[in-house]
This record gives sequence, C-alpha cells and structure tokens, in this order.
Amino acid sequence: MNKKIGLKEAISIGIGGMVGGGIFAVLGLAVSLAQGGTPVAFLLAGTVALITSYSYVNLSKTYPNRGGTVKFINQGFGISVFSGGVNNLLWVSYIIMLSLYASAFGSYAPNLFEITANKNIDFHIYASAIIIIATAINYYSIAVIGKIESYAVIIKLIILIGFIGIGIYGLNENPNIAQLAITHWESPAKLFAGGMVIFVAYEGFELIANAAPDIIKPEKNISRAYYFSVIFVILLYIIIAIVTVGSLPFEKIATAEDYVLAEAAKPMLGQIGFSIITVAALISTFSAINASLLGGSRVSYEIAEDDELSHHFLSKLWNQPIGLMIMAIATLILVNTLDLESISTAGSVGFLLIFSMVNLVGYKLSTAVKGNKIIPLVGFILCVFALITLIQQQLISNILGVIISSVLIAFCFTVEWIHKR
Repeated sequence: MNKKIGLKEAISIGIGGMVGGGIFAVLGLAVSLAQGGTPVAFLLAGTVALITSYSYVNLSKTYPNRGGTVKFINQGFGISVFSGGVNNLLWVSYIIMLSLYASAFGSYAPNLFEITANKNIDFHIYASAIIIIATAINYYSIAVIGKIESYAVIIKLIILIGFIGIGIYGLNENPNIAQLAITHWESPAKLFAGGMVIFVAYEGFELIANAAPDIIKPEKNISRAYYFSVIFVILLYIIIAIVTVGSLPFEKIATAEDYVLAEAAKPMLGQIGFSIITVAALISTFSAINASLLGGSRVSYEIAEDDELSHHFLSKLWNQPIGLMIMAIATLILVNTLDLESISTAGSVGFLLIFSMVNLVGYKLSTAVKGNKIIPLVGFILCVFALITLIQQQLISNILGVIISSVLIAFCFTVEWIHKR
C-alpha cells in the first residue's frame, strides 16, 4: 500500500522540485541578461509558472495519475504522433535539466577543493563524477533518494533563508544597492527574454502531478500544494535576486557567473559565507540530480507503457528502467559538450513548449475538469509568446542554444513518427 502524502509533503515536493539546482545554476546568467532588473525577470518567469499551475491543478484533480504530465497530454490529444512527440520532449527535457544541475555542481565544487590547477578540467571531473555517483545510488536504493531529498529540502531552505536575512540586513550599507535602480534595468523585451531563459528554475512544480494520486484530501490539498509552492518560490527568487544584485558589482557577478550565489555571501560573511553557500549548492544540485534521474526514468517507462516509445524501454537493467542508464549517458555527453546558457535555453524551450500544451489541454478539457476557460487560454498564449521571445533573443546572443533546441524537438517528433510507422 502506498504511503499517503499530506499537504506539507506535497508542498515540499513542489518547492524541492523548483529550488533544486536551478537557482544556483542560472542566477548569474539571469543577472548577465537582465542586469538590475533581475528580480523583475524572475517575477515574469514566475507569473508564467503560476498561471500554468492553474491547468495543472484542475488536470491533477480530475485525472490523478503517477504519469503526471504524460497522462495529461494523452488525455487532451489522444495517443498520437503529436502527443508522443511532446511526451518524448518531456523526457529529453529531464535530461537537459540533469545537465544543468551537473553543470552547477561542476562550477561550485572546485571552489571547495581543487583537483588540478585548471578549473575547467575540475569542472568536467566533478560534473561527470556526480552523475555517475547519483546513477549508482538510483540503482542501489530508491529509499536512499527519498531520505536525501527530505533532508536536502530542509538544509537548502534554511541556508537560503539565512542568506536572505543577513543579506537584507547588509544592503543598507552596501553601495551596490544603486544597481537595482530602474536606470540599470535592461529593456522590457530583454527583461522578459531574460526571464524566459531562466524559466527552468521554475519547472519543478509539475512533479506534484506525479504525486497527485497519493495526496490526502485532494480537492483542497492539490490546489494548495501548487499555488503555495509556486508563490513561495517566486518570492524566494525575487528576494535572492535583490540581495545578489545589491551586494556585488556587475563586473564581479560576471566574473563569478557560474557560482554567483556563493560570491554574493562574501560581502556579508566573508570566506565562511562563501563556503556555506557552496555547500548548499552542492547538496541542492546533488539532490536534484538524484530526483531527476528517478523521475525521468519513470517518465520513459510511462511513455513506453502508452506505446509512445519502443517497448525496449519497458525492460529493466539491474532492476531499474533502462531509461535510467540512457539518461545518465546522455547527461554525461551534454554536460561535457555544451555551455550553461545553451543548456538553460534548451531546457526553457522544452518546458515552455510542454507547458503551452498542458495549458491547451486545460482549455480543451475545461468543461470536463470544471475549470475556467480563460486562465488556461491566457497561459497557452503567454507560454507561446514567451517561447517566441526567448528564441528571438537567443538568435541574437546564443544561436547554438536555438539550434540545439530545434534539433532536440525535431528528434523527439521524428523518433515518435518512426515508432508509430
């Protein structure tokens, strides 16, 4: 019998999914794109996530299933080449997120312990090692992952809230607070595009959908879990962005882009603060990698069960879905070949496309789920607009990210078309 999930546990699944490695990986990137308007960029991205969560609430209540997003897409579009392509993209997006978390781990770890004299070599050693270790843990015991997750959520929230508390206190005396003035913001179009590049920092709320069948008092608790976790994380990210931009000059943020949160703790707490945030980043990214490997391998199994992937994905290797090993290998390739912005762009493109389709399903099935028609439609339009804005911005500054995103989407739909043939 499955253990039932209370409201607190459901909220922690949402918060844990979002405050995984995302904020540690993309904060520096966000500041480089939005400058003093970084808090606004996080607010814009969070608004898209919050509106999308409305569709997830209604679909999770009406169609509770451990397949989560996979089942919602199939419910709205039927089992077809299109639904299969979107679901394949969800699985590939999990692999991209894994690459993002491993990239963050590889950037933070050398600050604690240098293996070689070359930080670039250290990055690849750490990023690869953490994927191999996490994969081994997934094969060893799923129970261990649950324990790691439950402790990691508490540790990272305590450290981040502590960082915020001390940071806000120190802002009054910091001259860099002037960087938050509107004169230092990028244009509205760039702010929105910047928010969409870092949209991956919010995608984790969709993990609540996978837990929906086990949530106690689903009528009340499912909606509370989604809305509370998303609103909490929006506020958390905005305040973290304010403290970071108000603590460090832009040049320093650019230099420490990949580990900027640790650097932002230095003016307040010196080297100790730097080390504490680095440890928090390592714990967060490690737990996020574990959870994503577990969730992603289950997604591949669900897709194969619905005959949208080859039935070879239903076979098991060492008592775990074969998808787990494929994900680990694919992540090792991506994290060792792509830069952070390209990984983040590909992840954001994938999830914006998936969320636009979930909103469309929410709109199509609004009568069946007893929901409002307008909110999912607004969510769909917002996600599509965000996707177009992101692609336009990246075509100017990072065409590689757009090419990779396009190739991955085409690959997902081509594989599905061949499979259906």
